Amino acid sequence: MNHSVTSNDDEFQESGKSSSIPQTKNTLSDKFYRLFVGSIVAITLLFLFNVYLTYWLKWPSMLEYLSQLQWFGMEPPRKSLSAEAMQLGWWQTLSYIASIMAVASFVALTPNRGLRVDAQTLASFARYIIRASFWAVLLVGLADMVVSFLRVEDLLHHFVDDETRKSLGRPTDRGVMLHYPLIVVGLVIGLFTRSLGFTWLALLVVFAELQIVILRFIFSYEQAFMGDLVRFWYAALFLFASSHTLVSDGHVRVDVLYAGFSKRAKAWSNTIGLLLLGLPLCWIILTMGMWGKGHSINSPLISFEISQSGYGLYIKYMMVGYLVIFSVSMMVQFCSYLLNNIADLRNEPELENPVQVPAH
Repeated sequence: MNHSVTSNDDEFQESGKSSSIPQTKNTLSDKFYRLFVGSIVAITLLFLFNVYLTYWLKWPSMLEYLSQLQWFGMEPPRKSLSAEAMQLGWWQTLSYIASIMAVASFVALTPNRGLRVDAQTLASFARYIIRASFWAVLLVGLADMVVSFLRVEDLLHHFVDDETRKSLGRPTDRGVMLHYPLIVVGLVIGLFTRSLGFTWLALLVVFAELQIVILRFIFSYEQAFMGDLVRFWYAALFLFASSHTLVSDGHVRVDVLYAGFSKRAKAWSNTIGLLLLGLPLCWIILTMGMWGKGHSINSPLISFEISQSGYGLYIKYMMVGYLVIFSVSMMVQFCSYLLNNIADLRNEPELENPVQVPAH
């Protein structure tokens, strides 16, 4: 199994400074492919940000703004938006236009940048998302386990004051006070480490399960948070590993014809599959789960949903968020894969020193 990524190069400098980068003048079609793929990534990230603005900060959505203007024959909303809400809706709508213009400007300002260089940059970004997410779930899992243990054994009051103790017993407060800061720490650690940690996370899952067995059958001790920790890490291991396994070509292929295809035929097959199956799947997960406040991903995230056990880990809402990480990382990696396959179709030369993703 492919477990971790190590590289001696800085992944965020690798695509801009190497002398091995092919300096070929992009054709108009090359610029279109870069604009198309870059816009997909930019709009995906902007969609997530606008979901936060709409359902966490109560901004009006872009659709509410457009319906207020009755554009495209849309029905006007039952309740008219205030002038301030209209301004906020305008900013959300403008952000989508601005994101595409920003990508177009980048493409225009880098005419000698090859498709494979953009593909490599996107692959590096996908790996960063996964790295940061792994560190976040590691830190959150350990910290929440300690807090849950201290609460169930009535020891928490020895370490914090009564007000903090009560706050840590409320899902919303624990999420804001404990989980969110640790997620930020995970994002920062992901910038400075080049290891995804598949090996040690799998090992931690084994140890978490082992301690359940030992404590249950030897000491007759078991608490809900112990099983929650195993599920928390186990789900992260498999969902977050998907995009890394894709970039290292570690997914099991079940095919009859593909193995015998020429390089060009494989590129066509991959390109069509990505456009018709891969990218739409990621967008379906995001839109079906996050289009409305009560949808399957937004609802648990907004309410900080937890399991029925009051003394388990308060992380059920984060496990729903794994689908967001899975979809975004796969979307970015699919875009990288798409550019590489288009480069094959256009006979663009390979990079001399691409970032290696060794199997461990």
